[in-house]
Amino acid sequence: MPHVVCQPCFDCKYTDCVVVCPVECFYEGDKMLYIHPDECIDCEACVPECPVEAIFHEDNVPEEWTSYVEMNAEKAPDCEVITEKKEPLADN
Repeated sequence: MPHVVCQPCFDCKYTDCVVVCPVECFYEGDKMLYIHPDECIDCEACVPECPVEAIFHEDNVPEEWTSYVEMNAEKAPDCEVITEKKEPLADN
């Protein structure tokens, strides 16, 4: 089961999580990051790195954010992979 980036990442887009990902499964959208569910190995390295606590195991996504499971699966393949830390939207 993969991890999912949820609502707290929207308009923040901190990238602390991408530099610890061993399989490069993070993808950068205009307003947030996404995790590709077919590439995530469920290592949990990204979870403690997220300063806004936006990353959840698919089975533990809060009920109000369950739509983000499908959103990550749909959006990740259409975005560019991100592997390096960048300035977050929240600081701009």
